[in-house]
Amino acid sequence: MGRNEQIANEGNPARLLIKVTRDTLPQVKEKYPFIYLERGRMEIDDSSIKWIDCDCNVVRIPVAMLNCILLGPGTTVTHEAVKVMAAANCGICWVGDDSMMFYASGQTPTSNTRNMHHQMMLAANPAKSIEVARRLFAYRFPDADLQKKSLQQMMGMEGLRVRKFYEQMAEKYNVGWTGRRFVPGQFEMSDTTNRILTAANAALYSIISSAVHSMGYSPHIGFIHSGSPLPFIYDLADLYKQQLSIELAFSLTAEMAGYYDRHKIATAFRKNVIEIDLLGRIGPDIETILGKKQCSS
Repeated sequence: MGRNEQIANEGNPARLLIKVTRDTLPQVKEKYPFIYLERGRMEIDDSSIKWIDCDCNVVRIPVAMLNCILLGPGTTVTHEAVKVMAAANCGICWVGDDSMMFYASGQTPTSNTRNMHHQMMLAANPAKSIEVARRLFAYRFPDADLQKKSLQQMMGMEGLRVRKFYEQMAEKYNVGWTGRRFVPGQFEMSDTTNRILTAANAALYSIISSAVHSMGYSPHIGFIHSGSPLPFIYDLADLYKQQLSIELAFSLTAEMAGYYDRHKIATAFRKNVIEIDLLGRIGPDIETILGKKQCSS
C-alpha cells in the first residue's frame, strides 16, 4: 500500500487511513488468487481488513495482495470494508457452501471504459466476433485450420474434444462416468465427480470474474457463449478447465473413494491455480484473444 496517510477525526480517537493509488496497486498477475471465508464477519480496523470468525478469532486480510475474496454462507461484510477492498482492487464474490457455487460478484470500479468499449465493438461486428471466437478455439485446437469453420462447427468440435477427455480421465483414474450432469439446486444429487467439477468450475468463474472486472472488461459480452449471465467468463473458463477442474475431479474422486471432502477439494484447486499461474495468464490471454493490450485499472 501507499505511504500517504490521512488522519480522520470525527469525535473518536484518531483513525489511520492509508490512501491507495494506482501506482501502489499490484498487478493482477502478482496477486494471490483467492481466499474462501465462511461463518464470520469482515470489517475494517485502521484501514486494514480484518476477519472475525465464529470462534472470535481475528485475522488480518492483505486485500491489496488478493485478487478476490470468496464469501461463503454465514458471512457479513461492512460497508466500509467493501470501500477499502474496492480501493485495493480486490474483488468480492458470493458463493455457496460445499460446492462453492457462484452466485454473484461485486464489480470493482475502473478508471476508464476503453477496454469494455473495445470488447463491445468486437462483439457488435459479426466478422470480428467470429475471429475472436476462432482465437478462443485455437487454444484448444492449435493445429486445426479454423478459418472456414462456423461457430456451430467449432462448438461441435469442442464438444467432442471435451467428452473424449472426460472418458480418458475416467479410464486413467478408473472412475465410473456416465456424463456431465448438474441440476441447479440439487447439488447433493450429483455423483462425486460431478460435484467436484461443479465446485471447481464455480471457483474458477469467481476468479476470472474478479480479474475481468479489475481489468475493465465486461463479463456479460461473450463471443462463444450466449443466453447466460456471464458469457465472457464462460468463454475464458473453457481455456483452463482441462488443467484446473476436469483431471482434478477424476483424480480426487479416486483418491477420496467416494467421500466428498470440500476442504481437500478447495486446497487442491487452489494449488492448481498457483501452479499454472492462472492470474499471470488471464491478462495476456485476453490481450491475445481480443487483439489489444489490456489497460490495467
